[in-house]
Amino acid sequence: MISKRDLAQRLDITLEMITRHGLDDGMSEAAFAALEQDPPPWLIQSRANRKKGARPIWSTLTCNVCGYSESARPKKWWPEFTYLTCRTHAPQDLPAPESDQHRTEIEGVGSRFIGIVDVTV
Repeated sequence: MISKRDLAQRLDITLEMITRHGLDDGMSEAAFAALEQDPPPWLIQSRANRKKGARPIWSTLTCNVCGYSESARPKKWWPEFTYLTCRTHAPQDLPAPESDQHRTEIEGVGSRFIGIVDVTV
């Protein structure tokens, strides 16, 4: 059985759209294959409305230290991260910034990450 969240990620749509179209109980792999084979009009329209270069519906976040990954909805306030690290790792686990760079740590990325942004000053 595919969960609501996994279904949203695999269809590349929001959780709200899953609920709106009555798919919040998830679906079987066979039903998913049938949906992909013959998508309903709302899914066809959703895919047609995507703008090239627009912010993605889902982003894969991966820790640069241990490789842990999760999918999350990207936030408008997320800058371009130099590194992502789990909160449990020490700052020394990442490469040090260059001597002409300033490092900023951003909490609250995904469920467990700290975003690292190195900016040349």
